[in-house]
Amino acid sequence: MTPAPGPAGAQARPPESFAALRHQGFRAYFVTYALAMTADNVEHVISYWVLFQKFQSPALAGFAVVSHWLPFLLFSVYSGALADRFDPRRIIQVGMLLFMGVSLAWGWLFLTDSLEIWHAMLLLVLHGFAGVLWTPSSQVLIHDIVGPAHLQSAVRLAATARWVGLLFGPAVGAGIMLALGPAYGILANALIYLPLLLWLWKAPYGPRFRKAQAALPRAVRGLADIVQTIRDIAGDRTIVSMTLLAGGASLLVGNAYHAQMPEFAHDLGHAHADFTYSMLLAADAAGALFAAFVLESRGLLRAQPRTALVLAILWCCAIAGFAVARAYPLALLLLFVAGFLELSFNAMAQTLVQLHAPAPVRGRVIGLFNMAALGMRAFSGVTIGLLGALIGIHWSLALSALTLLSVVVALAAFAPGVARART
Repeated sequence: MTPAPGPAGAQARPPESFAALRHQGFRAYFVTYALAMTADNVEHVISYWVLFQKFQSPALAGFAVVSHWLPFLLFSVYSGALADRFDPRRIIQVGMLLFMGVSLAWGWLFLTDSLEIWHAMLLLVLHGFAGVLWTPSSQVLIHDIVGPAHLQSAVRLAATARWVGLLFGPAVGAGIMLALGPAYGILANALIYLPLLLWLWKAPYGPRFRKAQAALPRAVRGLADIVQTIRDIAGDRTIVSMTLLAGGASLLVGNAYHAQMPEFAHDLGHAHADFTYSMLLAADAAGALFAAFVLESRGLLRAQPRTALVLAILWCCAIAGFAVARAYPLALLLLFVAGFLELSFNAMAQTLVQLHAPAPVRGRVIGLFNMAALGMRAFSGVTIGLLGALIGIHWSLALSALTLLSVVVALAAFAPGVARART
């Protein structure tokens, strides 16, 4: 595959602090995107609490996790294909409308006290589909907003917005639920999606505003699209290695250790639902936000395959260290470091994939990356949770991290030729 000159030129530019925020359009997108991410997490907080109170079903809780990630595994490439063929703004708006509809449906079922398990399962699946519609198209859109030169900054800041939603969404959700109650709270939550929906209506980005005339995108062809997309990127070691890195990290570790945090807290001597327990839950999110501020303020860590792999190796070491830590301060520090490294290597991997993706199939390639980076999280509970039931979660998380470490080392032997070829 012949590399386009854009990415190399982008990497040659001197670093700028918060480069993507120099674009007025991206500033508006960043704020509205962060609000939508917060609304997404607020809905989780309220709906999961009501489901637990009404049904107290571990199986339904497990279904909530699977229904969130499995659509990314099955439909990310199709969603990316839609972003190639149609205006990504409109696809994101469809996703926002679906999110809002799910929140309104939850509210109506809560108000009428008519919620049944099949209602909950249907709404959880629809919420997952809304996320699949949203994610690849949003990544195509930020490419249109900032261009290749500032893409790494935009990807990193978009990842920061996700972490903002993860960090503050639960607090906002708890506050809304306390002030308005679950039913009216989740109805009000639907309004938080509106700013992004309305801004996209007239935002001057998308296919009609691109300067270069893109090739006519091919039609969406189902499973054949996935096979053809794999063929399209097979000759680019950067895309292949970064996609395998994201998929391996999600499959073997992902965020499954969050669900096991109560047991980790218990073993560290903090079994009660107090501030020390919540600090463990928030430590990696705080590390990710700190990474975004430090790296963006100085324009550090330019996107290179080898750099992403080194950061991933360090992340594996931090996760393994947390798994075997017996002192609370050390565990807290390692989670903070893990959050810093996770945002750094994930944002870098996504940036490299977007920069190297051929323009006519950029959405499909991004969809394939999301299928690996997000869809494989549906199975991370197996590697940590089920194995943990046999050997203990400390050993299962440590072994998962060390297994991923060996995978990343193997990818490091595969990827260096890319850096030389691109240079």
